[in-house]
Amino acid sequence: MSDDQRRSRTTQAHGGALHQVRVLGSFTLTTDGTTVPLGVDSRRLVAYLAVHPRPQERTALATDLWPGVPATAALRLLDEAAAGVGVPALFSDGDLTGPLSLAADVHVDLADALGLVRALPEIPATDSPDIALLSADILPGWTAAWIAVERERFRQLRLHALEERSLRLSAAGRYEEAVAMAQGAVQAAPSRESARRTLIEVHLAEGNIAAAVAAYDDYQELLRSSVGPASSGLEALFPPSPAWPLLRARHPMPRSAVQLPGLRSVRGAGGGARRLVAGGSVPGTARP
Repeated sequence: MSDDQRRSRTTQAHGGALHQVRVLGSFTLTTDGTTVPLGVDSRRLVAYLAVHPRPQERTALATDLWPGVPATAALRLLDEAAAGVGVPALFSDGDLTGPLSLAADVHVDLADALGLVRALPEIPATDSPDIALLSADILPGWTAAWIAVERERFRQLRLHALEERSLRLSAAGRYEEAVAMAQGAVQAAPSRESARRTLIEVHLAEGNIAAAVAAYDDYQELLRSSVGPASSGLEALFPPSPAWPLLRARHPMPRSAVQLPGLRSVRGAGGGARRLVAGGSVPGTARP
């Protein structure tokens, strides 16, 4: 059993856990439901151990937490940070002389989130697990190098899990939930092509052509504003038809210029206004 699984299992009923550490979205240490105020160095130490559940050798730990500081001074800072926590039984090493880790019964939200990522592929699409833990990054705003590495690792894991779950919900006909989940992935990583692809695929599976085109158009506009004219390759998701002028990657067009396939414009009798009316179906998009 991994350290994440061990910690998650021992705190499944975490509402009654004595000590709880939160690192998703923000940092909090609570004991018996009461927030424990910590100094800067003590907070960094507890956060590091929450993100790295295996016992940490003290010299390497001190180097990570205080890079550029001489080893002797960094170890002294580590001792002071550990002593400054002042929460009995929070650490597995009671005398604070050996490798440091949080005690096995300390509840960490990141451990639960990683457990959820592993479990999602086995959870039937008919179930509705609480995925709130997959909505936030690790300690956003913290800039230490060790945080950046773990934050990006978890970010990739959670976004992949959301994309995969969205497609499974779509295949089960649960389109509203599938769209919401895909949109969550897009909001978390607007430039992530796989998240945009998932959102477009779900819209197309639902038969919502206009929403699919809008999602495609939004992404193309993002690419144009950030890297210049570029093709994402997502046009291949749409039915091959000359009725998709927006999808000509070499000549991107604004959404206002799109004429959706199967729709035709009609000039109003009075003021030249235009409206769209049904005029046919799109190959490959008919619904049963």
